[in-house]
Amino acid sequence: MPRRNIVLFTILCCPLIGAQQSPTRTPVPKTLTLSTAVELAVERNPQISASRNNVEMAQGDAVGAGLRPNPAITLQTEDYPYFRSNPGPFFQGQEITARFDYEIQTKNRIKLRTSAAQLAVDRNEAAYQNDIRLIRLEVQSAFYRVLLAKSNLELALSILKQTDEVIALNRIRFEQGEISDLDLTRIQVERLRFADDVFTSRLELRNSRATLLALLFAPDLGAEIEVAGDLAQTPKIGPYLGASISELYVVASHQRPDFRAARSEIERTTAQNRLQRAIASPNITVGGGYKRNGPDNSLVFGITVPIPIFNRNQGGVIRAEAEARQAENLAAATQNRIELEIRQAYNAFEINRERVEYIRSQQLHRAESASAMTLAAYRLGGMPLMDYLDAQRSYRDTVRVFNQALYDQRRSEFALAAAIGEGETE
Repeated sequence: MPRRNIVLFTILCCPLIGAQQSPTRTPVPKTLTLSTAVELAVERNPQISASRNNVEMAQGDAVGAGLRPNPAITLQTEDYPYFRSNPGPFFQGQEITARFDYEIQTKNRIKLRTSAAQLAVDRNEAAYQNDIRLIRLEVQSAFYRVLLAKSNLELALSILKQTDEVIALNRIRFEQGEISDLDLTRIQVERLRFADDVFTSRLELRNSRATLLALLFAPDLGAEIEVAGDLAQTPKIGPYLGASISELYVVASHQRPDFRAARSEIERTTAQNRLQRAIASPNITVGGGYKRNGPDNSLVFGITVPIPIFNRNQGGVIRAEAEARQAENLAAATQNRIELEIRQAYNAFEINRERVEYIRSQQLHRAESASAMTLAAYRLGGMPLMDYLDAQRSYRDTVRVFNQALYDQRRSEFALAAAIGEGETE
């Protein structure tokens, strides 16, 4: 086969190979709700799958930790006179020993090892739940980022359409001699700013969709999807958002999975410390069997006890103690980080709520009224062009700020829910 055909065959087959290696990378629904998006991300996101694999690996370690050591069977032959000219019968000229040996683990070592392994499972399970908490927050933010981009695009298209209507009206006025060429040129130049808003909003919408689709592990990050809902819709994210900051700390101490993981790690290192101290006591190996020495048959019994003179697992004990202290320090750091996250999320929640209410009650209605009145007055010829353009720009800026404030409010609500370990999205 020519080299060019080989390269072409390889290029065509690579996507097929990738598809076989990622069987769960299937298209997402054309219309997504927030709860559906979160469910798909938890089910399909490879980072979550990798975290789930950590739990499975820890479960495998727990199974192995509970297993007893295998017995040993030894068959040994000695003193067979191979180099003699007449060694005689095979089973009469040598010593044959068959024995069975088993290691007895002392200091309840299997139970200690199993306990430490099970606590590792609990830690990894809590870490897995924490990864779900984080991916949920990412999906919620990305979902509402799409809604923000949609709202801004709708606003930009509406203003551009209105501007085109005014340009058409001004052409008629110019042809009738009612306005100068300068006024027509000004509104045409201003159209560029509004058209640029449309391009910018389209880019934001495409990128925000791609971000959401990447979190859902979609095969096509450029797929046209619709997200249900709007920025003004208040999500139901739990009953604790009206609580005080001290109450939120208490809720988080019980619900945050990363804090549970830190506590499980403390318990695991404590169990591991006990196990390492038990390892300092040596295991005992007992055995017995059958021995044949020429015509004589006999039984064999034996016991092996290591003498812990030099190695009493001092290194393992020191390491286990250090791991226990490290786990306590990390737990304290985790608690401090959680308290900071709650405080920052709580501050953002309150400020963004006040910000939205201020814009809605003090600015939004005024900007809408000013835009409508100046448009009507300009069409009737009672308003200068620059006043009309200033009102349109003010209206556009006010609505965009309001949309951003709504997004920030929703983002802070989700962040506060995530900070205390809540998981509701509907």
